[in-house]
Amino acid sequence: MQILHHGAVNGVTGSCHELAINTQTSVLIDCGLFQGEDAKADLSIEFDITNISALIITHCHIDHVGRIPYLLASGFKGTIFTTPASASILPLVIEDALKVGVTRDTKIINACLGLLKRFTVSVNFKTWFELPCRGAQTARARFQRAGHILGSAYVEIDITNFASSGQHNKNTHRVVFSGDLGAPYTPLLPTPKAPYKADTLVIESTYGNKNHLGRKERTQTLKKVIEHAVKDNGIVLVPAFSIGRTQELLYELEQLIHQSAKGSPWRNINVILDSPMAANFTEQYIKFKHLWDAEAKRKAATGRHPLDFENLTTIDTHSEHIGIINYLASHQTPAIILAASGMCSGGRIVNYLERFLSDKTTDVLFVGYQGRGTLGREIQKYGPRNGYVFINNTRITINAQVHTISGYSAHADQNGLVKFVTGMKKKPKHIKIVHGDDNAKQALANKYKDVLGEGIKIEVGT
Repeated sequence: MQILHHGAVNGVTGSCHELAINTQTSVLIDCGLFQGEDAKADLSIEFDITNISALIITHCHIDHVGRIPYLLASGFKGTIFTTPASASILPLVIEDALKVGVTRDTKIINACLGLLKRFTVSVNFKTWFELPCRGAQTARARFQRAGHILGSAYVEIDITNFASSGQHNKNTHRVVFSGDLGAPYTPLLPTPKAPYKADTLVIESTYGNKNHLGRKERTQTLKKVIEHAVKDNGIVLVPAFSIGRTQELLYELEQLIHQSAKGSPWRNINVILDSPMAANFTEQYIKFKHLWDAEAKRKAATGRHPLDFENLTTIDTHSEHIGIINYLASHQTPAIILAASGMCSGGRIVNYLERFLSDKTTDVLFVGYQGRGTLGREIQKYGPRNGYVFINNTRITINAQVHTISGYSAHADQNGLVKFVTGMKKKPKHIKIVHGDDNAKQALANKYKDVLGEGIKIEVGT
């Protein structure tokens, strides 16, 4: 057995890991797009897919699924395994990725989506499924809830050798791929539980060197930032990923509005969701509300609509998008705008930033990781210094207030990543740390060494 990495090793994008079960059979875990500094002009698949019999998708963020069209174009004809919620979301993500970054030719898009539908098999959480495997081994896998976004999973894979007599030996090897693990106590989705065991663990480290604010603290911080921001009738721009972060923020904003006193400014505040993709994904969250956590289910049972409330306005068409920007620019109306992309690397948030970043009454609120080389990282870095950024080749001075609330990250922090391992009854003998900047990976490796002691091989992916 061997594990090869085709992305998300020196950074946090382009997740793609190959589990070579033997010399005849491999399976891919994710096939994501490179973003920010890691972005590539040539997106063709540069590794050999001859022996790849299946693709396992942990979740539908673009940095985990964005290269699937190129995998299909390379001739991949294997099964694509994922959870039912992810199977429902995946065509939306791929169609958008094709339209934005590849082509608007409907024939090409429909052909790709047709192949996707033909090859995708959805499997419920906690259900073992067989992986196509040639040679003297068998392999099976199952999904466990990762709590990162709707449908997200970590994957357990059991590889079993056959003895010469044809009987199973007792040395089944379990490999666990974490995918992206969710933070504890986030809205909507349950906290991920550690697996019973792992022999080899491949784990993300996005926040391997940091710990997030607690939920109460981050909600109070969100409340204070917004209340301060709208005192001058300014707007709050929130770059948010269409899947996951947007829905969590809507949930928190609905709660703040619901518990506010009558006559409070919160009762009249405008929440604008300017992202057709995010609106589509929000519908998926509602469709799969049986996957919500107990708290969210209780709210829905009382008749509240935590993802579809009175103060919320959804912007659909491009003309409506331009119209709302012009309206906000000419009226001093306090508003909270949620728009993609989460790292400001494209999408409608860029138009808002271009227009309002130079205004002193604007606040920009980052609630998620900003990748190296992205506009979001530059605003995050230079905003507190009253610096500048270039948007559409125009230099824009950052007069807006820039805030970061790390507690809203959809990724587990260092404590969560450690608990994922210490919570196992049978600890891994080998841990491979991927999906993080160098300092995050190394910090997590050092923490594992401190907590787990000697006898475990800890390898930092390079």
